[in-house]
Amino acid sequence: MRQILSNLSANCQLLAVVKADAYGHGSITVSRVAVSAGASWLGVATIPEGIELRRAGITVPILVLGAFTSPDEVRSLVEYHLQPTLTSAQQVLMCSSVLSDQDRLTVHLKVDTGMGRLGVNYQQAVQFYEWLSGFPQLVVGSIYSHFATADDPDTTILYQQVDRFQQVLGSLSHRGYTLPPVHLCNTAGMLVDRRLHYHLVRVGLGIYGYYPAPHFQCQIALRPALAVKARITHIKTIPPHTGLSYGHSFVSDRSMRVATVAIGYADGLSRGLSNKIFMELHGHQVCQVGNITMDQCLVDVSVVPQALVGDVVTVLGQRYSAQTWADHLDTIVWEILCGFKHRLPRLTTNQLAQPALNSFA
Repeated sequence: MRQILSNLSANCQLLAVVKADAYGHGSITVSRVAVSAGASWLGVATIPEGIELRRAGITVPILVLGAFTSPDEVRSLVEYHLQPTLTSAQQVLMCSSVLSDQDRLTVHLKVDTGMGRLGVNYQQAVQFYEWLSGFPQLVVGSIYSHFATADDPDTTILYQQVDRFQQVLGSLSHRGYTLPPVHLCNTAGMLVDRRLHYHLVRVGLGIYGYYPAPHFQCQIALRPALAVKARITHIKTIPPHTGLSYGHSFVSDRSMRVATVAIGYADGLSRGLSNKIFMELHGHQVCQVGNITMDQCLVDVSVVPQALVGDVVTVLGQRYSAQTWADHLDTIVWEILCGFKHRLPRLTTNQLAQPALNSFA
């Protein structure tokens, strides 16, 4: 958080994106840390995510980045003081039908400048904003858009989106409107060009210590905030030519000491990583062997003769990061982090010495 805040332009606020259980890190804990470190806003994808934070006592503005589709959701937005994203005329009319003349709901207009997902098309955005201004119950808190290719070294499309966004803002200003705050940057966009910081940046992946692309590593010092650890529940010595786990995808070529570790694909340790990854035990690199199963996996601990049942294995951490897993699976870090399931307790560093837990993040 400190690294990111130090990279922002003057008077630019930080919105910490804590959707998807804070990218698998635990939304309430992360939100509290982010706010205490200087985040002015929080961003969630759904109304229930926002309600969870409100019930935890978090009071900063919360922007709901996803869409809403029902009158009951509008009522929840009002009740829990959440600020929705507007992307369509239907949403405006729904809000107007639910809200009384005395109600005021702060909304944020999303403009689609090239992502093609949610938002009012940039070519209709000025007309939409003028129409929206006729609904007094709705107060526009910001206008924003989202980059599609900010992590690409080729910035052609990025600046095409910037131009479209600026066209909208310029047209509104030319028509005499006083613009609300505007924002455009995700983590990658924040690092590409400080001129694009505007009033606010929305940072997700960066606050969890990962770079959206390798070429950003020289611009900011980040380190992963999360480690995944699991305990050894069984140790055995096997002879050569012994098959392990379902399908015998691994067969020993020597006598080996093998540990069963209490974590599997139901926890987010993808089966596709079987026989491909290393873990850490007592400072040693140990190899995962055999197919990863739903609740357990096997590790060759032959190089750690002192290993005992109950010892903690670092499955993912500083040495072996989510980027390594993503590379093996031909996917992205975001998917790896969001894949850690709720049955893994999220613990802060001062809670780690809990012998009753077999696996945890």
